[in-house]
Formats: sequence, C-alpha cells, structure tokens
Amino acid sequence: MIKAVNNLGKVKKAIETCLNSDVNVKVNLGRNKFVCYRGRVTNVYPALFTVSPYGEFRGKTSFSYSEVMCGSVVIRRDHPN
Repeated sequence: MIKAVNNLGKVKKAIETCLNSDVNVKVNLGRNKFVCYRGRVTNVYPALFTVSPYGEFRGKTSFSYSEVMCGSVVIRRDHPN
C-alpha cells in the first residue's frame, strides 16, 4: 500500500516502481462509495500517472500523485499467485 508516505517525491518514486506492473486500484468516490479494479500502470508523467484497466471498466484512469498522498486513491501492487 502506498498511502504511508507523506512526501510527494516519495509518492512519485513509489509509483515509478510500479511502472508496467499489475496493480489493484481503489478509488474513493465519496459518501462511502468505492470503485476497485485491476490494471497496469502504463505511463508516469511529472504531474500524473495513468492506469490501463483490465476488462470493461470505463472509469477514470489517470490520477495525480496528490490523490494518492491524500488517500482518495490507493494503489497496491498485484502479486501473482
């Protein structure tokens, strides 16, 4: 889980280590509503990163590092069984 860091630079480095690997994404939509899906971190930019979801998910797939730092988006590396 990447929420434990408190520095934007550390968040960026943690996301960069997940580049081209499978991740589980949990997005807080507010009012106790969450969306969870699996995907792959495809691109890392200076202000945001993108996740390419698997399946037919049609939701938001680009996130800023501050969303991860604030906890509204949780990224976990998916470990194969």
